[in-house]
Amino acid sequence: MPIVALVSILCLDRVGLVSSVADFLFSVGVNLRDTTFAVYGSGAEFSSVCELPDGVGVNDIEQGLARLPELEGAELRVAPFVFDPTPGPAVRITHRIEVGGGDQLGLIARLSEIFAQFGANIVRLDAQKLPAAEGGRYVTRFAVSLPPDRAETCLSAIANTAGSLGLESSAVESAN
Repeated sequence: MPIVALVSILCLDRVGLVSSVADFLFSVGVNLRDTTFAVYGSGAEFSSVCELPDGVGVNDIEQGLARLPELEGAELRVAPFVFDPTPGPAVRITHRIEVGGGDQLGLIARLSEIFAQFGANIVRLDAQKLPAAEGGRYVTRFAVSLPPDRAETCLSAIANTAGSLGLESSAVESAN
């Protein structure tokens, strides 16, 4: 059974960053499982649950990544992944919900509380404030796993909450 590790990188955003990291991991035989990448201002975060091949340890991966020019000054962490890497049914995305409009303090807290009340699991969350030149709009996107018998009511509660705050919301059900 291969070693499963979490690779976590926080660094300055650069063109080719994901390519460089993915190419290095591929070159040493690492298989990427759940992986995310995001840009935050001028910084970036890459995170991946990885299967390491026989003979390759977490220190080998960390040292190899540290040598990449694109990761100069990066905060790197490669550690054994202590959780079960096999996704369960609560990570199957059933709906993607977008709420947008003006920036609202506590918006994510309010909406995530509604999801919890209806037994929905937030699988992915993305929130972004667009620059003033692009309207200064704040957009929050949730990818959630909603119980089928509670989905309609939950989506209505999200839409009502967004509407009461003067925001727009839309929901798209994922293909099964």
